[in-house]
Amino acid sequence: MAPTRHAMPVKGFEPYQAGETEEYMSDEQLEHFRQLLLAWKRELQEEVERTVHHMRDDANNHADPSDRATQEEEFALELRARDRERKLIRKIDQALDGIRTGDYGYCEQCGVEIGLRRLEARPTATLCIDCKSLEEIRERQRVA
Repeated sequence: MAPTRHAMPVKGFEPYQAGETEEYMSDEQLEHFRQLLLAWKRELQEEVERTVHHMRDDANNHADPSDRATQEEEFALELRARDRERKLIRKIDQALDGIRTGDYGYCEQCGVEIGLRRLEARPTATLCIDCKSLEEIRERQRVA
């Protein structure tokens, strides 16, 4: 199953432990997040490949309408999951671009540090916790 949005993206990656005097978004930190993002992207791409092979190999033309409907529903669920992962891969690519340009780790709205703990939990984060909270409040107000 694909990683959830709130789970640690890649197993085996330990959270970065910054030194007491280490500057925020040092070369070591950037490399840690670059490797984390690349590994996460690789996992997602492998999942897409597995889905393609599964759908190709299991695409049977069932005579029984309920079997056919079950298979179509299963494929629809897989395709929705892969679509979410495709969007996540796009966010990962944007984060990798941010590392290349020097913008990674800073809030795109207010410019403050997003923070290592937040980035460990969500490496594709582009907003600090305060700006993200305000965005969510505005979204809830629009829906209500």
